[in-house]
Amino acid sequence: MHLTYAEIWGGIENLAEKKGLSLSALAVKSGLDPTSFNKSKRLGADGRKRWPSTESMNKLLQATNTTIFEFMELAGEPTPSSKSQTVPLLGFAKAGRDGYFDSDGYPLGIESWDGIEFPTVLAKKVYALEVSGDSMEPAYRDGDKLIVSPDSEVRRGDRVVVKLSTGEVMVKELVRKSALQVELKSVNPLHQDIVVPSEEVLWMSRVLWASQ
Repeated sequence: MHLTYAEIWGGIENLAEKKGLSLSALAVKSGLDPTSFNKSKRLGADGRKRWPSTESMNKLLQATNTTIFEFMELAGEPTPSSKSQTVPLLGFAKAGRDGYFDSDGYPLGIESWDGIEFPTVLAKKVYALEVSGDSMEPAYRDGDKLIVSPDSEVRRGDRVVVKLSTGEVMVKELVRKSALQVELKSVNPLHQDIVVPSEEVLWMSRVLWASQ
């Protein structure tokens, strides 16, 4: 599965039409700024393409009760139900321990991990982390499985899994990344946002979506 820039924006337009909403109304329903999905927002001032953030897409799908596979179909991407793959699965509590990831955030020793069947075949290398407890609510709940891609480019607004030099592993939203520091927003409003020196971030991988 790989949705292009045009397919993602086309999927959003088709979803708005399916729900009988304007793009502005769809954005408001999703808890976003009314102009978030407007065509004028799809290019930056320098002419570079602007992609919807992972958080925006999560809010959109939740607000419209749309699965990722339904959205893929609206975007013109086939979803072959006859194909699946086994994705390595690790409990989130184990993610900070030594021996499970290399220095770039790729999983190690996956033959000893559990696995889940994922109902499509992904081009990227992915793994799953199972959420335990309520520390990530309301974004993610106990038992949710986060599909994580260490291969994917990480952009501002994406939800990411971050491992710090302290060994702590957390899920945050990337606000800003520079040569000196990384700004991260908590997915749980009860927890504080943090700013950490760049050298303390061992690796950071993008959360593609959550499988509930």
